[in-house]
Amino acid sequence: MDIADRYARFVTDRSLLVVVALLLATLAVGAGAGSVDTGLTIASFAGDSTEAQKLDHAETNFTTEGENATVAQVVVRGENVLSKESLVETLRLQQAFRENATVNASLAPGRSIAGIENLVATAAIRAEGERRQGDGAAGSGADGGEQADRPPAAPSLDAQIEQLERMSPAEVEAVVARVLDPDRRTAGPVDPYTLLATSYEAGASTADGRVTFVFQRAPESADGLPESTVEGQLAMAALTDRGVTASEAFVFGPAVVDERSGQATGESFALISPVALLLILVVLGVAYRDIVDVLLGLVGVALVLVWMGGFMGWAGIGVTQILIAVPFLLIGLSIDYALHVVMRYREAQADDPERTPREAMRIGLAGVVVAIGAATFTTAVGFSSNAVSPLQSIREFGITSAAGIVSAFVVFGAFVPALKLLTERALDRFGLARRRRAFGREGRIGEVLRVGATVARRAPVAVVLVALLVSAGGGYAATNIDTSIDQIDFLPRDSPEWMDSVPEPFRPGDYAVREQAIYLNEQFVRSQERSEAVFLVEGPVTDPDTLDRLAAGRERLANASTPVTLADDELQVTGPLETIRAIAAENESVAAQLNASDGNGDGVPDRDLAALYEAVYAASPDAASTVIYREGGEYRALRTTVALRGGADTGTVTEEMRAVADTVETGSDLTVTATGQPIVQELVQRGLLRTLVEGFLITLGVITLFLAGIFRARYGAASLGLVVVVPVVFALAWLVGTMYLLGISFNTETAIIASIAIGLGVDYAIHVGERFVHERSSAESAQAALDRTLRGTGGALLASAVTTASGFGVLLLALVPSLQRFGMVTSLAIAYSFVASVLVLPSLLVLWDRHVGGSAGMSRDEEAVAAVD
Repeated sequence: MDIADRYARFVTDRSLLVVVALLLATLAVGAGAGSVDTGLTIASFAGDSTEAQKLDHAETNFTTEGENATVAQVVVRGENVLSKESLVETLRLQQAFRENATVNASLAPGRSIAGIENLVATAAIRAEGERRQGDGAAGSGADGGEQADRPPAAPSLDAQIEQLERMSPAEVEAVVARVLDPDRRTAGPVDPYTLLATSYEAGASTADGRVTFVFQRAPESADGLPESTVEGQLAMAALTDRGVTASEAFVFGPAVVDERSGQATGESFALISPVALLLILVVLGVAYRDIVDVLLGLVGVALVLVWMGGFMGWAGIGVTQILIAVPFLLIGLSIDYALHVVMRYREAQADDPERTPREAMRIGLAGVVVAIGAATFTTAVGFSSNAVSPLQSIREFGITSAAGIVSAFVVFGAFVPALKLLTERALDRFGLARRRRAFGREGRIGEVLRVGATVARRAPVAVVLVALLVSAGGGYAATNIDTSIDQIDFLPRDSPEWMDSVPEPFRPGDYAVREQAIYLNEQFVRSQERSEAVFLVEGPVTDPDTLDRLAAGRERLANASTPVTLADDELQVTGPLETIRAIAAENESVAAQLNASDGNGDGVPDRDLAALYEAVYAASPDAASTVIYREGGEYRALRTTVALRGGADTGTVTEEMRAVADTVETGSDLTVTATGQPIVQELVQRGLLRTLVEGFLITLGVITLFLAGIFRARYGAASLGLVVVVPVVFALAWLVGTMYLLGISFNTETAIIASIAIGLGVDYAIHVGERFVHERSSAESAQAALDRTLRGTGGALLASAVTTASGFGVLLLALVPSLQRFGMVTSLAIAYSFVASVLVLPSLLVLWDRHVGGSAGMSRDEEAVAAVD
């Protein structure tokens, strides 16, 4: 009697004890589910590359006003958003923000709102003050009158609104023209062109889009936005929807995006969950043809999900978009295990109608427990490989999946068989003895499943060669597959028109956030670090040629494709040169030192840079500290930032910015690092892909060795472990090739699908390989063994594949594109794994039996069968 039979005897002989013990264990483990953070979060990037460290250094040692704040953007678009009516309306909106306690509490200290409406109103107030000064000087020459009429440096919102309201539209238009004069040097704190859509024509007094930046309190930790900031941003969105009527306006910010993305995800699942449940019940109903077995399977699935939730709670893992896939995976795997257990039980009953339910369950469980145990180990290993990922969300996905897979084995390898046996006994006592056919063993389904055996008998070499050629094509495509990340693809789409007819409780709303993000990316300089590159210059920054090198770098930037160009055809660059020139325009001492430091008169200082930096710090320490870092009286580093096009490819950004850094650094003693969030993100993505490749190879090696050991120990056929793994590799190659053809990139979202493809692929292949060896011991030929294998195990695999693929496939109804792609690609992975297992693997098994099987110690099969019987 081998270990499988001893295990089956224990479960069937002590079925009540097994059920009670596992219910108690479920209560203990499930208690942790209540502490799971159910607030849906989006996976974030983090890295420890040189660029990430330099970015942290730059953020720590350079002080930039508002840079570390959270920014909401109030976007106004229409025929002319520079009209008097539009400007006054957004000033009143700012006033509503200030008067709203929720919004006001979330605003960052200091200058928290910046819009072109403020620049125009302030310019108008100052112009009127200058006129009054002139009139007063001409009329009386009284100094006191001049001082009384002089406007404040930063007029209040009430003063700004009052000023524009008493002006005529033509007068406002004239002020707008002066503020936006392309020949006028910007004297205020904000470049007005950064507040206008890039479609604006320099010098015009009309525009079709503008933005107002609202700076909110930054998070104190990496855990997310403060609650006050989230509430304030959502309140701003509501106030904007009600307060702006002259034009179209919306608020775009991280809290709004998260709230609407979470809402779209929730509403998507509210719609697709009933559809998925209906599909699963239909497939299970067709496969089982028995309501009791369907209910037992659903009870087992519920227990697995409770164990998963409990593990997440005890481990302190919260819900993320990626983790949403885990329940679908576990449901699919649980149904697969349930189908194999039940179908083998039914086969044992059909082989000998005199067997009692206990005997049939013992034989059926003993025949399948090794296969599902091996599948559990290999699948868990496949997902556990994600534990070495550089991304925390991917690590948590792998760990949670592995824990759930183990719980699926416990539930369906012990609890469900024991519960089914108790149920069958109870029904038998009431005279409800039941016998059902195993799905796929007879009828048309059985004939279809036998196709793999038929082609394996006629042309096994041809089947393997075709599979190999297609896999080679998929492998080649893998070297060219896109690896970029477009954050727009993670934002929800508006619901299609046909969803308007969906009943109210399930009808999703409309989300403009995706269209708004595209508009912002195409028309505006996106605020904050997510859309900017940072150049950190370290070393002897007072050397005479340092600023000349920065000027050369700016020229190189002008020829790059990823920096954004403002409406005046200028780049949005902030660095030492730009800051020095801006301060010199307002400070005579800095202007004098700038002239003295410009030895050749080309406008770029090339001598006495230490003295120039000192003058800048003396004149405006806040502005100087944003671009020049000094420590202990010595100047250590310079910092330059450049705004990038929203949605620019991070790979292109990285290459272009590194080329600019090389231009500045080459031939000097300086160390120049191109960094910034887009570059750090790209490097994390590259590291992730490298980790995935390494993890896949390690996982494949571990799985192969494990299967070789299992087959060697049970059947003396270690080489069969290698044969069983081959279809898994084929299916993965087909999947990657399909992704390439469909234009689906391989990134953090689709990377986890490789784990699913390996996990389910190995599961399917193990069941076929294990059943084939088991049947081969008593069959007269390999073809006969395959025929019985595919009509038996193949039926359970078909039902499992259809159920799981349907469960993932309904994600195509989701409103979030990332979920749609995930559902489609995962369904393809399941389909390819099934096809490889029932069509390609039979041919491999025939060839293995023909060349290796006869000398692989097959007598061990007879011993195993005898022990079970």
